[in-house]
Amino acid sequence: MVPLSETMATFYHALLLDLSMTAYLAVIPLLGYIIWLLSGWKSVNIKWISIYNLVLLVLFSIISVVNFNIYREWGTKVNAKAIGFAFSSPGEAMASGASSPIALSLLVLLVLIVAGFFLQKRLIPKQLSFEKSALGWRITIAVLLLPLTFMFIRGGFKGSPITQSMAYFSKHQLLNHAAVNTEWNLLRSLLSEKMTNHNPYVYLDPKKAEQLIQELYAVEKDSTTRILTTDRPNVVMVIIESFTADLTQTLGNETGITPHFDSLMNKGVLFSQAYASGSRTDKGIIASLAGFPTLGAGSIVKFPEKMQKLPAISQSLAKNGYHTSFYYGGESEFDNYKAFILSHDYQKLIDKNNFTGNTPKSFWGQYDEAVFDKQLQDLNTEKQPFYSTLLTLTNHEPYTLPGKHKFGNTNNVAQFKSTAYYTDSVINAYLNNAKKQAWYPNTLFIFVADHGHVLPKEIHDISTPGRYHIPLLFFGEVIKPEFRGRKFSNIASQVDIATTLLAQLNIPAKDFNWSKNLLNPYTKSFAYFSWDNGMGFIDNEQCVTFDNVGKMTLYNSNDKDKEGTEKRLDLAKAYLQQVYQQFIAL
Repeated sequence: MVPLSETMATFYHALLLDLSMTAYLAVIPLLGYIIWLLSGWKSVNIKWISIYNLVLLVLFSIISVVNFNIYREWGTKVNAKAIGFAFSSPGEAMASGASSPIALSLLVLLVLIVAGFFLQKRLIPKQLSFEKSALGWRITIAVLLLPLTFMFIRGGFKGSPITQSMAYFSKHQLLNHAAVNTEWNLLRSLLSEKMTNHNPYVYLDPKKAEQLIQELYAVEKDSTTRILTTDRPNVVMVIIESFTADLTQTLGNETGITPHFDSLMNKGVLFSQAYASGSRTDKGIIASLAGFPTLGAGSIVKFPEKMQKLPAISQSLAKNGYHTSFYYGGESEFDNYKAFILSHDYQKLIDKNNFTGNTPKSFWGQYDEAVFDKQLQDLNTEKQPFYSTLLTLTNHEPYTLPGKHKFGNTNNVAQFKSTAYYTDSVINAYLNNAKKQAWYPNTLFIFVADHGHVLPKEIHDISTPGRYHIPLLFFGEVIKPEFRGRKFSNIASQVDIATTLLAQLNIPAKDFNWSKNLLNPYTKSFAYFSWDNGMGFIDNEQCVTFDNVGKMTLYNSNDKDKEGTEKRLDLAKAYLQQVYQQFIAL
């Protein structure tokens, strides 16, 4: 049973998207108003605005009624897929909607149109009059109205532009969907329709692509090396912003930047050849937490209705009695993080809006120290077993710090190294405090970067594997003593975290079809990664990357092996083709 207060909160959380849609609709009348204002006319007939409003009124009323029935049948709001279905297969669409309450739908439609027509007659005049005023004053009004309208369209002037996530606030998906403006959601869906119904990466015969991927993931034996002392540990996953392998001495031969994390890597289970799935945080989150690879130029976070259908570690653990939470120092609405979090059984979400007081803040939000402290404080009262995810922020441009920069701030390299050093210090302090807590001995910590970075070495192009090389570390007293300090050098990916972890907990991972068990000795060793215009495939013998626009090989670690190159190019192409095809089908 949903509390009435939470239901009523839907209207408050819907405001931003409602205002954004209203601002879009107001652009045409606004431009007309500005022209009239600057022309010096005393009065203008605006009967056409009444016609404009009535057209929108009828259109939006129909969309609203259609949305009621589509949501009841499909569990999603009206979108481009539904519109396309109605035009391409009208007979099937009629059959699909045959169970809809026709009389009630028509009654609601009539009420919406009549009520709107009444308000239109009462509120909108037919004539607009202007008082005589100086030209400078009229120009000032015009100049202020344009950015004000843009502000409403964008959802404000803060760091992230408006997304569906800004309406998400509840663990009840029905309320989140209700808070998303129907027309705004449809408009976004229509603009993105090409991405959701056409696969731009069809390189191979579909059957051959499917066969290659099946063979890639096939294992002789479903086995796993048990590295934990229990199958029900607490799990804390820390996703570290831009924490490329090149920052560390262990993996990148850089001294002094991450001394504490280097020490941890020698005390935990390190996957020393792990690679990020993509080049941005939104892709790293989905890869790490949902085991879903990147889509080349697109990102599934732009499509909450598809994203919510992905499996997630949090869902699997919540079903097995874990208490789940997510901590982030920035805006959780950014890139639809919030939509993912609230649709995947995270029971608690803490972001920048949950912090009070006068603690120092960066451009993006809270510094890492405050977020780690908040999580530690909350975990001390959390019921076990728990699964808590923390996404760091400070090691993100513009690389600001609450104190001095360890390596100075004369250039981006120095600033980047300094913020990485800060985050390394914060992680060390966090673990030292965690060791004093009763839950620590039974807790597995997983540390992984969200993506790699061109800094600090500035030698890795976006198409080279070094750009994606990241640390992946399992750490904690819950690891058996004989495995502490163990390094696994087989090629691994962020997407493999899900199946690897769940196998240790004896929880089925069949839903994570792109994730493999890194602790199964029979698992093939490989990783796929992509960026906007290209993709790469790497295994223990070779790495090849490919440009999807120029249709050319950009990087080849062994160009003398023609047969091996062709094989890995086919695997990269098949991988992206199959991932995108699954995205379309979601």
